[in-house]
Amino acid sequence: MNPQMIFAILIFICCYVLIATEKINKIVVALAGAVLFVFIGFVSQENAFHKHIDWNVVFLLIGMMIMVGVIKQTGLFEYVAIFLAKKAKGNPRRILILLFFITGIFSAVLDNVTAVVVIAPISILIAVELGISPVPFIITQALASNIGGTSTLIGDPPNLMIGSAAGLSFLDFIKNLGVFIFFCMITSAITIYFFFKKKLIVSNERRARIMAFDEKGLIRDKKLLIYSIVVFCLFIILLILQDILHIHAATISLIPAVLLLLKARKINIESFICNEIDWNSILFFVGLFIMVGALVETGVIYFFSEKIMSMIKGNIGLTSVGLVWTSGVASAFLDNIPFVAAMIPVIENIGEIYGAAQIQPLWWALSLGACLGGNGTLIGASANIISAGICKKSNYPISFWTFTKFGAIITLINLFMASGYIMIKYF
Repeated sequence: MNPQMIFAILIFICCYVLIATEKINKIVVALAGAVLFVFIGFVSQENAFHKHIDWNVVFLLIGMMIMVGVIKQTGLFEYVAIFLAKKAKGNPRRILILLFFITGIFSAVLDNVTAVVVIAPISILIAVELGISPVPFIITQALASNIGGTSTLIGDPPNLMIGSAAGLSFLDFIKNLGVFIFFCMITSAITIYFFFKKKLIVSNERRARIMAFDEKGLIRDKKLLIYSIVVFCLFIILLILQDILHIHAATISLIPAVLLLLKARKINIESFICNEIDWNSILFFVGLFIMVGALVETGVIYFFSEKIMSMIKGNIGLTSVGLVWTSGVASAFLDNIPFVAAMIPVIENIGEIYGAAQIQPLWWALSLGACLGGNGTLIGASANIISAGICKKSNYPISFWTFTKFGAIITLINLFMASGYIMIKYF
């Protein structure tokens, strides 16, 4: 290992630690690291912008954010939450499980952060009306968002990165992970029910308050709602036909985004673009892609790939299980996005030796470990932190230990299941 590689590793580790500990804003760290790598010549500006930034991921995120932002204006998400609460007859245990599954579904077809942002405030309202703490609801939904988001290309940012790098389509994720994640949801729902059932007892009077809600009044723009549903169905159809049409996922997400913006005439577009697109996340991804690109160009990724290949000696099965647990544990304590960003070129290099078909299980192992591992602790995933923040604003704080004592058990169960699934399905 030459001095240049050592210096590049030290810079990346420093940035990784700062991102994980959040001593400095992670967007600032990612951009500072990227600028430093370009400035000292470890990666050229031309390669940084044209070769290493995955614009497919960037514009897929932008399209999804626009789409979700417009749909939020209709009141659809609030309607669904209240509708389900009434279908459960105000029974808090049933509401908990129903909202768990609807959050998982929203996470799969939208993304996990969006799911908790739109469902959590309604859950708090429901819990307060029932006279119980919303903490079980919020913890449950954070867990559901990370599990449900694992099942699709668009459900969790690590999947976007993996899908783009490995050339995996929306349908590939559904075929390989959909059924397994469904069983994870069932298993987790049963476990969660036993976690919280004793805390979810309310009077009939409290249940009556929920039944008095008028969910129809939550729909703010019926015409836009109908149009949004049609456009969103078009989006899903295009994703399913992606391999046949040979259209990148980014283009597919921008088509409905533009169609919705053209229809949403009541929306102040300038304000909407500023507020609904998470530019912090976009800039974070850009900085991260450049930093990882520098590791590729300095030979760091190739060096570690060679070391891994010498250790595994062709045993892709054992490597896949090891990757499930390594990425799962790492994602429980660190941001899973930089971990996945660093692992992608390593797996690509291994693929050059063993062949793309042989290393397919490694991509699914990385996805399962990184996404499911995020439930391990409160800081393991963005959805967890955002959920806790929403709850704290309503004067119901969730401590690190309160979340982790439930999340860690769910994570261990899911990682054991993922290990077995990888071995049974692919080996």
